Amino acid sequence: MAEADTKSNGPDLVQGIALSDLPDGGKLVGHCGDEQVLLVRRRAEIFAIGATCTHYGGPLGDGLVVADTIRCPWHHACFDMRTGEALRAPAFNPLACWSVEQRDGRIFVGEKLKRTAPKPLGGSAGRAPEKMVIVGGGAAGFAAADMLRRQQHQGSIVMISDDHAPPVDRPNLSKDYLAGKAPEDWIPLRGEKFYSKNNIDLRLNMKVVDIDLRSREVILADGTRIPYDRLLLATGAEPVRLSIPGADQPHVYTLRSFADCKAIIERATTARRAIVLGASFIGLEVAAALRARDIEVNVVAPDKRPMERVLGPQMGDFIRALHEEKGVVFHLENTPTSIDGRKVKLSSGGTLAADFVVAGVGVRPRTGLAEKAGLVLDRGVAVNAFLETSAPDIFAAGDIARWPDSHTGENIRVEHWVVAERQGQTAALNMLGHREKFAAVPFFWSQHYDVPINYVGHAGQWDEIAVDGDIGARDCLLRFKREGRTLAVASIFRDIESLGAEMEMERQMAR
Repeated sequence: MAEADTKSNGPDLVQGIALSDLPDGGKLVGHCGDEQVLLVRRRAEIFAIGATCTHYGGPLGDGLVVADTIRCPWHHACFDMRTGEALRAPAFNPLACWSVEQRDGRIFVGEKLKRTAPKPLGGSAGRAPEKMVIVGGGAAGFAAADMLRRQQHQGSIVMISDDHAPPVDRPNLSKDYLAGKAPEDWIPLRGEKFYSKNNIDLRLNMKVVDIDLRSREVILADGTRIPYDRLLLATGAEPVRLSIPGADQPHVYTLRSFADCKAIIERATTARRAIVLGASFIGLEVAAALRARDIEVNVVAPDKRPMERVLGPQMGDFIRALHEEKGVVFHLENTPTSIDGRKVKLSSGGTLAADFVVAGVGVRPRTGLAEKAGLVLDRGVAVNAFLETSAPDIFAAGDIARWPDSHTGENIRVEHWVVAERQGQTAALNMLGHREKFAAVPFFWSQHYDVPINYVGHAGQWDEIAVDGDIGARDCLLRFKREGRTLAVASIFRDIESLGAEMEMERQMAR
């Protein structure tokens, strides 16, 4: 996702605008010097904040105002308009705020306000936990560590990851970075100095092999024991590995880590043809990224339609047609039976040739550590509404966590980036002694060439899909319903309606 254009436009807010130009509930983008500023009016109060989301630069002027907050239209980050604080992932950096003065029927924006540390939430009574340990270096683990320090936790934070890279922006690995449209410095969620500056003990290339519940220690593969007062398991998921002959060859890749992505890019620099196994979100985002590099792409998948299981037949047909327009060739209702050098044999009897293969056939939650520790599992690690596992002072978040979702009334597990980040944030608050239920509505986005698909909610099953607009014209909103109740909404270029659907689901959950 390219960042929004940030050149100065709109009125000079230092010179002021007429109060009548900003009606109650209105938004207006102008500039103060070289910086874009968004004015928002709520009754008699006027806020002046940075005009672009600190996640990917989404235009907040097109976002949704809810009370004293504003939500980004692209990926549903949420900010406090009074303080600029990033309240919800995927944004972590705050917005700038400016002083505002009203006089003689005009609005004037003054100086940029000095950034102050957010006020931590009141903790629970009793002694605060000192030793925080996080197992996992992905979305949930990073968001938890960040939130602990934002809440001014003064004790230790040890973050253990078996990856060799610090936490990265994983969605970009199958989107713009793989396509060659994003620089490498976009990929780390934070620079190396962030961890030392915030006294986060990030230990890479280390594997936790056991948890000693009695002594309250995690045990590393080298025998090191690390004590904890609170422990967060955020071990994520791992790609499903093909079991067919030839799947272990060096030109057969999966895509999960930064290293995986770099290896695919290196191969793609000299390749002409690729085979993608799987027509999932990851598989088709990879296909789109490789087409951007002018590589011939064949997609092999057992499905009748791409993404039909999640998005339904109409959207599945649209996605197939979109990729075919870009030159992707599909081999659906088909599976690979073997990989012999550069040739992939199919269950249909055919053979495809390629310089390399990317397998995107799903992921499995990494629950081995939780299972060994004796935690209750339920097709993932079972947690309650506060993301607590069955063991005292041990929490779980992200791809491994199955939690009670109050919107669907079911226990669900969701393998999406924003969900993992928001769970990490909630888990961090509860590790500090708060009792905050995880009540965020699941959200994810998928990018296919110039077409973004936003999805809000969770619909494992539905009996009706109500389509508003025209899918083929790339202007639509689909409601996935069960017994007349909307469980999820997918949309293309209906950003404000997607945000509205999210807000309505939140209201239903709060009843």
